[in-house]
Order: sequence, then C-alpha cells, then structure tokens
Amino acid sequence: MAFQQHTADRVNVYLDGQFALALPALEAAGLRIGQYLDDLQIAQLREVDALQKAYDRAVRYLSVRPRSREEVRRHLDQAGLDAEVIEAALDRLVEQHYLDDAEFARYWVESRRQFRPKGAAAVRQELRQRGVAGEAIEAALADSDPVAEAYKAVQPQAARLAALARTDPMSFRRKVSGLLLRRGFAYGVVREVVNQLARENGADSELVDPGD
Repeated sequence: MAFQQHTADRVNVYLDGQFALALPALEAAGLRIGQYLDDLQIAQLREVDALQKAYDRAVRYLSVRPRSREEVRRHLDQAGLDAEVIEAALDRLVEQHYLDDAEFARYWVESRRQFRPKGAAAVRQELRQRGVAGEAIEAALADSDPVAEAYKAVQPQAARLAALARTDPMSFRRKVSGLLLRRGFAYGVVREVVNQLARENGADSELVDPGD
C-alpha cells in the first residue's frame, strides 16, 4: 500500500504486486501489508473504491455551481458508472447536504431573478428538465412578483427602447412584448409592463388584450 502523491487521503492498494484499486485512508487503515484477501473481500473493497470515485466526481461537478440530484445522476451516468454506485453516491451527498433539490430550486429561481428574469412558466420548465419535483418548484416560486420581474427583464435595453417608444410606439410595444413573451411571461403580465413602460416613456396608446 502507498499514499497517492496528489491525493493525500487516498491509498493505492496492490494485490500480488500489481495496482488493484485506491481506497480512502480510513478504509485502508484496516489493511496491512501481506494480508490475505479472499475474493469477497476484494469485491467489497472494489465497491468502496467505485463509490468513492463516483462521490469525488460528483463533488467536483458540484463545485462549479449547485445542481439538482438528477443533474448529478446524469453526469455520473455519462461517465459510465454503475447505476447502483451512482445511487449510493447520491444518497451520501444528500445525507451530507451537498444535494438538496428544494434548496437547488430556490437557488435557481433567485439566480433567474437576479441575472436573467424569466416568467414562472419558463422557470418551471427549466427546473422540470433538471428533474426537480413540482412541490419544490412551486415552493421556490411562491414569492414571485411576475410584474416586477418582467419589468427588470427589460431594463438592459431600457435606453434603446425609451427612444423607440417616443418615435415609433407600435414598434416599441411589439419589441417589448416579444422579448417578454419569449422569456415565458404571461400575456397579462406583458400587457401591464408594456403599458407601464409606455407611460413612463411618453408613448401615446396602451397595449390592449385582444380578448378585452
């Protein structure tokens, strides 16, 4: 046995003089040089090695940003890892609070609000695609203010749109409406925000819901 050069808490294990697997130092502490291991013991040690590798890969993936359980599962599956090993690694991450879909949903919603506001329908779809359950999604969206978020979504283009509102009110309304509808905001919210921006920028008529 020998500690790995670049990972001080892992130990390389050699069987019959050949490298066989690597174990966390705590797991390797129960082994000794020259110890006889039967096939069952070797298989169990390989399972420990496989689980640790899956766990370490998942932790590296999570170090970039929070992830849903399903995102991590897909990442490990793409690496060709065994399904049972993946689930065991995911369970360990949940137990250690590295994975929490409810917390991930809150993070995702807040990130959208801060950096790229989208309507609730679009955010729901994004979270569903990441395997988050509906209950966690709705809890994360519970305090949404769609009008405020739609208004914020327009702000990066506010100066250009303000000029357009004064020179070509109809084009202004079409551009703002298209931008917000593509972001998944409901038509009622879009109408309210477009009318608010029109008033602020001196556009004359209001956007009217065709159903009114």
